[in-house]
Amino acid sequence: MMRLLLMGCLLLLSACASQPPLPEKTPALALPMQLHVQRQEGAQSQDWLLVIQREGAGIRWSMMDPLGIPLARQKLINGQWQADGLLPPNPQARELFAALLFALASADDLRALYPSAQAMDLTRTLPGRWQVVYQSSQVFSVNISGQPLSYRITPLGAAP
Repeated sequence: MMRLLLMGCLLLLSACASQPPLPEKTPALALPMQLHVQRQEGAQSQDWLLVIQREGAGIRWSMMDPLGIPLARQKLINGQWQADGLLPPNPQARELFAALLFALASADDLRALYPSAQAMDLTRTLPGRWQVVYQSSQVFSVNISGQPLSYRITPLGAAP
């Protein structure tokens, strides 16, 4: 019985440890925003639409495939992710949404929001988590540390 309790506690701790980092305060974003997300993992590529909009005290993140089928819906309220709708939890989408918060934070606010962040020229990094490489303020790539996974982000309607 004690072994089972210990395993349960370890699972709970590991789940907490795997949550993507969020800033103490949500960055000021120019919302609503519609983004084209191109997910690249090895030779496989997928295209998605992401809509980010303010809703009350929070921010709603809605990701869909090109046919409009919802893939993930989350609300960020008071620094916590909350499910929005009946979709199952999607940890990979939460990781992407948290990385986009990091990427979209202004250069002036970056150090206050993410104290361990590093920025040089057109690259910003949260060590051990994400690397963002900018072509412009609205066109960038997000690389996930330790994984062959990256996302190319462009405003919807912009040329890829």
